[in-house]
Amino acid sequence: MGLELRRRFSSASYPLPKYPARFEFGQFLRTMFLLAIDTSGKQGSIALADCRSDSACTVLEVMPLEGGTFSAQLVPQIASLLARHRLTKQDVGGFAAVSGPGSFTGLRVGLAAVKALAEVLGKPIATVSSLAAVGAVAQSPGRLMAALDAGRGEVFAAHAEMGDEPNEQVLSREEFLRAAAGFIVATPDQSVADLARGGGLPVEEVLRPRSDVVARLGWKKILAGNTVSPEQLEANYVRRPDAEIFSKPA
Repeated sequence: MGLELRRRFSSASYPLPKYPARFEFGQFLRTMFLLAIDTSGKQGSIALADCRSDSACTVLEVMPLEGGTFSAQLVPQIASLLARHRLTKQDVGGFAAVSGPGSFTGLRVGLAAVKALAEVLGKPIATVSSLAAVGAVAQSPGRLMAALDAGRGEVFAAHAEMGDEPNEQVLSREEFLRAAAGFIVATPDQSVADLARGGGLPVEEVLRPRSDVVARLGWKKILAGNTVSPEQLEANYVRRPDAEIFSKPA
């Protein structure tokens, strides 16, 4: 998948650059068009933002992506989004991408596209936690725990006060209730909200964060020089994918 996307994005006029171990852009960036991508859930989105060195990030447009067809939609939708704003891929100055936790297939598709584009263009990538995005949209004062339904009777969770680098965990329902004691649970998932309320915990139900939230969180990391190269970009599944869990030992 990554090689095919790389071929689709590359051009003979733009030779592939070589990368340092770490991008150090924070000291001299002034403004850039930032492309943010989230394919971590059942539904996804991409956003185009005009970001500046004073940390302001004006989101120009958010485009939804239908779940189940990310691989077919992503490249043409990125092209369409840029074209509507009279931009080309060469105008994109950086990328923000949700790296997990979330859907194995969705994350793989989204990160492959970001990896291909960033490699062709030689631009920085900021990875964003889906749980950090949940924490960023919560409004309740006090200690927050961001949580997402992980399926299999489990919950992805992280303390929201840890900011852009939360310590994500995958917990059983019982473990989650114990870990969330003393916190307000922020979640977009009804199943998690019901679980928390059933355990006597306060809950803030939030809308699932879109890629405009991802853009703003990613821009802060780019300004701080907290970026990765395409070779370093990896999904953070938190737990092993099904293919590994159910595979037979050699």
